[in-house]
This record gives sequence, structure tokens and C-alpha cells, in this order.
Amino acid sequence: MSAHVIVRDLRKAYAGVPAVRGVSFTIEPGEIFGLLGPNGAGKTTTVECLVGLREPDAGEIEVCGLDARRHPREVKQKIGVALQTTSLQDKITPREALRLFGSFYQERHTPEELIARFALGEKADAPLDTLSGGQRQRLALALAFVNRPQLVFLDEPTTGLDPQSRRELHAAIARMRDDGYTVLFTTHYLDEAEHLCDRVAIIDRGRIVASGPPRELIAQSRALQAVTLVTSQPIDPAKLAALPAVSAVAATGAEARFQTSNATATLAALTTLLVAQRAEVVALQVKKASLEDVFLQLTREEKE
Repeated sequence: MSAHVIVRDLRKAYAGVPAVRGVSFTIEPGEIFGLLGPNGAGKTTTVECLVGLREPDAGEIEVCGLDARRHPREVKQKIGVALQTTSLQDKITPREALRLFGSFYQERHTPEELIARFALGEKADAPLDTLSGGQRQRLALALAFVNRPQLVFLDEPTTGLDPQSRRELHAAIARMRDDGYTVLFTTHYLDEAEHLCDRVAIIDRGRIVASGPPRELIAQSRALQAVTLVTSQPIDPAKLAALPAVSAVAATGAEARFQTSNATATLAALTTLLVAQRAEVVALQVKKASLEDVFLQLTREEKE
């Protein structure tokens, strides 16, 4: 199958200030694709151009096999969108909102199907202003699914939610992939991108600075591994700093923390040092670089 989304050299500026500068990426059918970046990086502008809320200054956008700039109405029938905020009347109920939104589309789920899917049964007939933040976000997802979309856009869907609500929303997003939906998911929470996304693109200052599966980006990164060492007696920090590939040593009593660019070489030399010092290992932890480490490295390089 061809890609569900193809973006080529997308550009958008506001009052002469570039917000998106030559962004290109593809999204394959059935994958969760994460668009990551700090606030103001161009994530929301990119999504708004893709779903037809903003007209780009330049570039090509293909969505579900259609030229999105030439056929915006047809594209809207095939996609679902949940933006950062969903504005509804305070007294409308989830059932009423789902019925209203469904009336805008040729194909639609029944309100009952969506109420069950997104666990809104207890609040199906309650006024919107009585729903919690997590319940409102689940309603926003239900509204995005009302037209049986091929492709779903989620723009920062977990921002401002408590940990339990975030966890519930993560489960709902993971289920989308299990059910065969294609999802574009923007976030600045790196942990959820690493957990949920099949592939990610990191955008900074309006440009894509890296893309690929999270594990591959981590493996290719120059971000350092972190080592925490606790021994039966303190080790001279200068001797730890002299080990191969070690940097940023910090020691407090018998606990030392440092970074290494080659954990294998460092640990081999560390073993020799500990034997010479007659120090026993109480605890040793080596932490690989995370997607957050990769993100910070790439955005720092882009700024420099």
C-alpha cells in the first residue's frame, strides 16, 4: 500500500517569520508516527496545514491518496482530527456532540459505538462542564473517530492531563494501531513518543532534524550512557575520570556517577581498578541513552 501521508518541502511563515521551513516526511499505513519538538518548533502549524486549517506558502501534501491542497473537502471525509483544545457548548452531552458531528459526514459511527469504545458510558448524557479533563480528551478522540477515518491526527492530546488520564489515553492510542488505524501524533513528552510511536520525526525551528524508529535513533545517537556506581569504600574521582571514554564524574562518598561513550571499554577498565582498590561493588547501573537524550542532543546541535 502507498503511504497515507506524503509531505514534500512544506513551508509556512507568519508575517514574514518562518514557522515551517521545508518539512518533508511520509507516514505508512497502520503506523503511529510521532512529530516531536519543543514548543514553537512548528508541530501544530504542520498539522494544521495537513488537515486544511491553514494554507501553506509552498509544498506538496498528499493524504490518503489525494492532493490535500486541491481536494480539501474530500480529504476531510477521510481523516479524524483531535487538536489541543476542542471547544463545545458547556451543556452539550457527549451523546449529543457525537450525533451532531456525525451529521457532517457521509459515513459515521453511531454515538453508542463510540461511547462504548472510549469508555464514556457513565457520562454519555451528562453536560460537558461536568466532565473531567481525561473524559473530555476521550470525548475529543471519539469525535475524531465519528466519520470512520482512515487516518487520525492527534495534536498534543495528553497535555495537561494527570498521570492516570495520560495512561488511559495512551491505551486508547495504542488500541488505534491494533485496530489498523494510521495515526499522526504530536507531543513534547518524549517518554510517550518512545513508548507509543513506530517512527518519529524530530522538528526544531521549523525543520526536521532526524527521523526514524525511536530505537534506531537511540542506537545511532552520540548521546552518552550514564553509569551509577556504589562501592564498599570510596573511589578516587580522579581515577574514575582516567578510565577510557569517561566524562562528567561526580562522587559523593561511596557513590559515583559518570558518563561514558563506550560502556564496554569503561566497565572492563573499571573492573581492574576495583580489584586493585579492593573495593566491592554494592550497586552498578548502566543506563542507555533515551529518546529524550537524542532529542536534547539534536535540538542543541540545531541551535548551535
